[in-house]
Amino acid sequence: MTSNALIIDGYVDEPACLGVAPYISPYVRDVAGVLSGHGYAPRYVTIDQVRADPSLAAACGPGDLVVMIAGMTVPGAYIGGKPATLTEVQQLGTLLRGPTTAIGGPMTFGYAPEGGRKAIRQAIAGFDVTLSGSPAVALDAWLSGGEPAGAGDYSLTDPWSVAGAPIIAQHPAFPYVMCEIETATGCSRATVGGCSFCTEPFYGLPRYRSIEGIAEEVAALHAAGARHFRLGRQPDLLAYQSSGGEFPVPRPEVLEELFSAIRASAPDLATLHIDNINPGTIARHEDAARAALSAIVAGHTPGDIAAFGMETADPAVVAANNLKAMPDDVFRAIEVVNDMGAGRTGGIPELLPGLNFIVGLAGETAATFDLNGAFLQRVLDAGLLVRRVNIRQLMPFEGTTAYDENTLGMHDARFRAFKEWTRTHFDEPMLRRVFPVGTVLSDIVIEIPGRPSFGRQMGSYPILVGIPLVLPAGSVLDAVVVGSLLITLLRASDRVHAACLAQLVNTISAIRTEPGGPAWRQSIFHPFSLTARHAAGDVLRPDLTAPTLDTAKHGTVPVLDAVATWDADARRLAVFVVNRDPDEAVIFEVPLVAFGDARLAQATELADDDRFACNTQDEPDRVVPHAHPRAAVTDGALRAELAPASWSMFLVDVA
Repeated sequence: MTSNALIIDGYVDEPACLGVAPYISPYVRDVAGVLSGHGYAPRYVTIDQVRADPSLAAACGPGDLVVMIAGMTVPGAYIGGKPATLTEVQQLGTLLRGPTTAIGGPMTFGYAPEGGRKAIRQAIAGFDVTLSGSPAVALDAWLSGGEPAGAGDYSLTDPWSVAGAPIIAQHPAFPYVMCEIETATGCSRATVGGCSFCTEPFYGLPRYRSIEGIAEEVAALHAAGARHFRLGRQPDLLAYQSSGGEFPVPRPEVLEELFSAIRASAPDLATLHIDNINPGTIARHEDAARAALSAIVAGHTPGDIAAFGMETADPAVVAANNLKAMPDDVFRAIEVVNDMGAGRTGGIPELLPGLNFIVGLAGETAATFDLNGAFLQRVLDAGLLVRRVNIRQLMPFEGTTAYDENTLGMHDARFRAFKEWTRTHFDEPMLRRVFPVGTVLSDIVIEIPGRPSFGRQMGSYPILVGIPLVLPAGSVLDAVVVGSLLITLLRASDRVHAACLAQLVNTISAIRTEPGGPAWRQSIFHPFSLTARHAAGDVLRPDLTAPTLDTAKHGTVPVLDAVATWDADARRLAVFVVNRDPDEAVIFEVPLVAFGDARLAQATELADDDRFACNTQDEPDRVVPHAHPRAAVTDGALRAELAPASWSMFLVDVA
């Protein structure tokens, strides 16, 4: 008999792991695998879903099991989700009196509501069991009759990661889910105590996962519908499967094998990014690091970020906190990553560094902030590229040196001033440098609809894009845009010999599916399908006369865009046209005297009174082409009234 289990994802954020939506952490997937192995049918909800509908959790009853994963040790600013607070976790524990409950994740290390405060370790009220160490290993031990504790063991967790992969389909953002992939736990600098603030040494010395184990999990995630991956669960990807002290020498051939195996397991992946890179590794082993970075750039997808835990540009603070690199080491690492990754593909850089600063470390003085600003100015003046700068306040945990040795609250005004200076004097010119005017950002996923709508690309620390439109996904407007794109491609067919639709199903796609459920066509399917079917022969470039439309970005543009093809063998003229005007219909006329006796064989229109209407599982045919109601061939001309924000196709047979 299968029992019911619910996983509540309260989200996690650690120095070497991110699991805040749209990311889903390895902890959640491994726990799902454990539950499946013990005969449970796991369901998954996020804390955001529970906030919106508490009945999702309250419906659990006697005999059920609820497992919550939560905790932040490096809190940040989030768009896709809001991590669970300790109060919320304890309220849930109190609410869930019927089922058996367990809590795991970094919240067991301690909790603080925000940076700038100590994280206090305490019992989490309301839960029956606290999972210590690896949540999955601890859960398995407890369900097997033992104590709810255990260290990470890839011989155990690798099979669970495969078994738990299908849980991603229950994520509310699916298929736009970033799967955080674990390659290692623990820190090579644990032998010397690690950085004063970091919790990664709690996991001990590095334990590296096998390439085979990673590839098998990626294959299982891919089979479950995942197309977006980040190698983020490790403190330094350059050190993967390396050994030899505090700063291991990178092994480029191993990284090349790793990326090749991942791509073989997910051949049509859309995103493959990384996270943490130790700048100290680059500074100490530059040649090997260059080769390793080259392997990453060859295997990843563009727009990637190597996150540097710089923490400070004050050498005294570096020394006082046993940090990994001096400022000059970090600067050299920035130069090296620029050398290897600043080249652009599709208009965006392949791989750029990101910088992390922490305020409140031991030894910090007012002069520290001057040194931090001078370092960033040096980067700007050198013409280097940095994708983002993250500045946060220290949140020290019991068991770290920084818990007792810190400067919390001593320089709050300087912290705020440094953060504001960075945003105005560094971020703004740097963003213009990284994303110059004219850069095209493709596959933006709208996360905050409205006017403007806000969205991001899938990836590591993607830039937030504001679009001055209300943009629900898969709308009629999308179809008009795609139709206009196809017209442009046809008109340039003397230069564009092939144009492919890269994503066919689910990911920015023409077709949507639900796991175990139906499939349906998105609005953009139709102009693509009809153009591919009927555009044949020679391309004719029409001489258009049309009203104009004023736009903020492109100035004054004609409201009509059109192209035609002539198939001499079939004696058929195909005309494709869009009306860009969102509010007004336009009369469209094409003289056909040169073609002789002409007959309108087919007239098709894609339009809707609600230009933001879209097809859904419940309404798969909400937006479909229909017979054009206002088109005819009379007196030697094709005449039609084009609806606002519409795409139309006319097929004219010539005797």
